[in-house]
Amino acid sequence: MRQQSHPEAGVTLIEILIAVSLLSLLSVGVLIAMRVGFNTLDKVNSRLLTDRRVSYARRILESEIAGFTYTTAIWHPGTPTTRMIPFTQWEAGTMRFVTAYSLQDSWRGRPQMVALQVIPGAEGQGVRLIVNETPYTDSMQAGTTIASFDTEGVAHFAPVLAGPQSFVLADHLAYCRFSYLVPTTDPPYEEWQPEWITRSRLPMGVRIEMAPLDGNPSALHPSTMVATLHVNRTPGTVYADQF
Repeated sequence: MRQQSHPEAGVTLIEILIAVSLLSLLSVGVLIAMRVGFNTLDKVNSRLLTDRRVSYARRILESEIAGFTYTTAIWHPGTPTTRMIPFTQWEAGTMRFVTAYSLQDSWRGRPQMVALQVIPGAEGQGVRLIVNETPYTDSMQAGTTIASFDTEGVAHFAPVLAGPQSFVLADHLAYCRFSYLVPTTDPPYEEWQPEWITRSRLPMGVRIEMAPLDGNPSALHPSTMVATLHVNRTPGTVYADQF
């Protein structure tokens, strides 16, 4: 026996429109939630990378100073007379020395001539700290970084230039400056100085002061660090003329 359908059975156009509208609203809500989730994930990843970069930069600075190696530089100006000095440059915006640590090979590589330099930031905003590394061979190679000597016998090094080989350790800084702990004759018998040109002695410590342009308290920012030179050798003659 054939069953007759009810005349009101089926779906009306209004019900279809309501169902489609609800499905559309639900899809929009899901897409918005996914968009917010992806944006949050990108921000978290960006913050994590920034924090890791700050932490890694500090570890690099500490390792390079910890790997400080006492070496000499022989300056040969094209005359029979040469000069030999300890290969160190301690200034407010520049540090140059030989270290056993390298960016590429860590503690497993060959010694490097490292130059830390404070330069202006991008678009003139703040400053940035860069590092240049050059594999160290001998004192003659180190002497090529010396530009001249003044009348008092103080060596002046060639400027540290930023280039494709430069590695940016810290950027977007309000300031970055170096200072050196040196002995004094009066209490407390030590003080921090912005430069150290006494070649006959090494500074007792190195301080790198940094402050960010962005004062966001929730972010990890570069901060001041103090390191000790783990070298107990005292340079002998300040300048030695050779044959």
